[in-house]
Amino acid sequence: MRKGEQPPWIVPDSLWERVEPLLPKVERRKRHAGRKRLDDRRVLCGILFVLHTGIRWEFLPQELGFGSGMTCWRRLAEWHHAGVWERLHRLLLEELHAAGQLDWSRAVIDSSHVRALKGGPKTGPSPVDRGRPGSKHHLLTDGNGIPLVVSLTGGNRNDVTQLMPLLEAVPPVRGRVGRPRRRPGRLLADRGYDHDKYRRLVWAKGIKPVIARRGVPHGSGLGVHRYVVERTIGLLHWFRRLRIRWEILDDIHEAFMTLAAAIICWRRLVR
Repeated sequence: MRKGEQPPWIVPDSLWERVEPLLPKVERRKRHAGRKRLDDRRVLCGILFVLHTGIRWEFLPQELGFGSGMTCWRRLAEWHHAGVWERLHRLLLEELHAAGQLDWSRAVIDSSHVRALKGGPKTGPSPVDRGRPGSKHHLLTDGNGIPLVVSLTGGNRNDVTQLMPLLEAVPPVRGRVGRPRRRPGRLLADRGYDHDKYRRLVWAKGIKPVIARRGVPHGSGLGVHRYVVERTIGLLHWFRRLRIRWEILDDIHEAFMTLAAAIICWRRLVR
């Protein structure tokens, strides 16, 4: 962090202007109202503090003024179930599309394994970590590396099983004249996705599959274009809470993933 810059967990006005209209309105009870609900913006700062630093909820410093860790945890789950993070992500994609920053000529897919220390749903024995419980982050980006879709599965799931679900999960992105965009021209993938069955399924959606073949020498040339998804996976894991899955509940980890994808889109937009 440079001198004079705010910490990354402080919500700037430009981000808050996009988040606030998406938050569900909670009316305070007239009888037995109890303690006043903590300001949503301060709670979002607490959520971002945990996402950036990886600190445990119960260790969230009270002197920051972001509320308790459990307050932030409950608000994260509440907003995730209300679809706030997905709508924020789509809103930012639409703004990027309107600004001409989305490259629909191709999409790139890849995944990354993370250790799941406490187990839980969407975990499995990892083939790359001596059978310990793990999960996979699956990511589909546009040609510039902007995240279009993220998903979570067990660490023992084959990458190719998430190819079609990720393509089908791309939201219709408005922002320009004409129909909303949700289909790239080509799909780039590594050897882990080399199955003729899935090539046919991708072709059936009107997308040209460009997938490296197994059993052929390295140097297919796809790395020139595929590096963008690896860079975006690195940006996702720049958020320390996503480097290791601490959450037993899969929906909380998915909430962090979607929020992180939205933050990456917002940073690309403001720059």
